[in-house]
Amino acid sequence: MEIIVYQAQGKVPISILTIKGDLDGATFQELIAKAQEVYEGGARYVLLDMAEMPFMSSAGLVALHSIAMIMSGQTPPNPEDGWGAFRQIDRDRDSGKQRHVKLLSPQPPVDRALEKTGLKQFFEIHTDREAAIASFE
Repeated sequence: MEIIVYQAQGKVPISILTIKGDLDGATFQELIAKAQEVYEGGARYVLLDMAEMPFMSSAGLVALHSIAMIMSGQTPPNPEDGWGAFRQIDRDRDSGKQRHVKLLSPQPPVDRALEKTGLKQFFEIHTDREAAIASFE
């Protein structure tokens, strides 16, 4: 997996993380670390560009949730806690769409995983980059 970071300016500064390759058990911690890095660099809003990410496993779901927690100033659960991380996702999923992380162009298999797990309720999803950037406040 490759992660490319871009900066964009909408109503607020936005970091765009373009993910190229699968987001799975072998790569999810790399994405969390990159999000932590941009957060420590001052980013508070992230757009995850998934147009070139053909697959996401359950570990990828943990990464997405962890990134949302990082960007809102919270400490994510330890991904090594296994079910504890999924229980936290379940608790947060019904809290409504969070505003710090949005998703761009998830591929059909990734979109189905988001739908099946209920995370489409938690993340705002866009298919147009400019509209996604403009949606951050």
